Amino acid sequence: MLNSAMPEAPPYLGQGCATPYPVGEVLLQRVWALVQSVLFRWSPRPWHWWRAWLLKIFGADISTPARVVIFPTAQVYFPWKLVLAPHAMIGRRVNLYNLAPISLGYGANLSQDCHLCAGTHDYTRWDMPLVAKPINIGANAWLGADVFVGPGVTIGELCVVGARSVVMKDLPPRMVCAGHPCRPIKERPPLS
Repeated sequence: MLNSAMPEAPPYLGQGCATPYPVGEVLLQRVWALVQSVLFRWSPRPWHWWRAWLLKIFGADISTPARVVIFPTAQVYFPWKLVLAPHAMIGRRVNLYNLAPISLGYGANLSQDCHLCAGTHDYTRWDMPLVAKPINIGANAWLGADVFVGPGVTIGELCVVGARSVVMKDLPPRMVCAGHPCRPIKERPPLS
C-alpha cells in the first residue's frame, strides 16, 4: 500500500506575505488610481494646477498648487505620502512609488522617466515583508533623465544627479553626482 502522506513543500519567496496597509487605505489607493488614469492623465498638459489640486484632494501636502509643475504622464502611488514645495517639478513619465513619504524641496526638479522607489522587501525572510523608507529631494536639486532613487535616500540641496544614475545612498548638497552606483564627482559651480 502506498503512503498517502504528501511531503511538505519547501518554502518559497513571498510565502505568507500580506499587505501591510489597512483595507481602507488600499481602497482609497484604488480610487486614486482610477482618478489618476482618467482625470489626471487626460488633463491638458499646461494644467499643472489641476493635477496638483487632484493630488491635494487625495491628501498630498502641496501648499501652493498653482506653483508646482506636474506632467500628466507622472505616476503617484499614494498622494497622501507626497510633499511638494513651491516650484517643485515632476517631469514626464516620472514614477513616484511612494510607499513611504517622498518630499521635493523648493525648486526640486525631476526630469523625464525618473523612478523614486521608497520601498523594498526584507529578502532575509521567506515572507519578504515590506520595508518602506522616506525619500527627500533637497531644494533646487536636479535629477537628470531616467534616474533611479532607492528607499531612504536624501539628496542635498542644489545637487545635480546625472542621467541614468542609480542612487542608493545619500548625496551631499552642491555636488554633481553620477554613476551606477551614483557618487559625487565634483562641486557644483556657483549659479549666476
